[in-house]
Amino acid sequence: MGMEWYDMIAKRNGGYKPNAIFTVEGLSGEYIFEERLSKMLADYESVLDAGCGHGEFTIQMGRYTKHVIGFDNSKELLKIAESILEKSKVKNVSFVYSSSKGEQPLPFEDEQFDLIYNRRGPTSIINHSRILRSGGTIFGIHSAEMEKVKELLEKNKFSNIEIEVFDKAMVCFPNEDEFVKYISSIPGSPDYSLPEYEEELQTKISESLINGKPSLKQWRYIWKAVKP
Repeated sequence: MGMEWYDMIAKRNGGYKPNAIFTVEGLSGEYIFEERLSKMLADYESVLDAGCGHGEFTIQMGRYTKHVIGFDNSKELLKIAESILEKSKVKNVSFVYSSSKGEQPLPFEDEQFDLIYNRRGPTSIINHSRILRSGGTIFGIHSAEMEKVKELLEKNKFSNIEIEVFDKAMVCFPNEDEFVKYISSIPGSPDYSLPEYEEELQTKISESLINGKPSLKQWRYIWKAVKP
């Protein structure tokens, strides 16, 4: 999946987010992650948001710590982030264009950060443990690649590895149109409103109906580890 998809989502949805109306019912891993992170941040002075997207969450987390840097490899998402930051008047957040997947190293000093958090960002950030200080924490939430995250943490010799699964929450939509918008915003997904995906869409709708309305299980896992 190339940057073109993320740039498209940025332009279409105004950020790395679905443009759909929905509610989340049950215990959400997203809520747990945000709650835990906001409490953790007071203990760290130098924080990195790996894969910050359009920066709204980064700026929100900036309220709880001394300084946060967010990086992303979508220029369109970062344009939105810079615009939100300028309007917010927040002074302890900054954004950097970079990628954790390329051959070039991330533009940060060795052991620059006390905490790296990763809210559905690139799991490849784990390979860049040089930018995290010894004793520093890496903390993330994802909806896929749990085994890959565990493998990368072990390969990079992180310790105190914790992984929790949250799979009880449901994402509920008021109608099929909002369901279509949502699934079309899942990373790598096509635009299911296009005629060529009609058959596949109808299958997805029929498989997701609960009490006559489309719903999806919100599967998330939260992980945490420490650099020795």
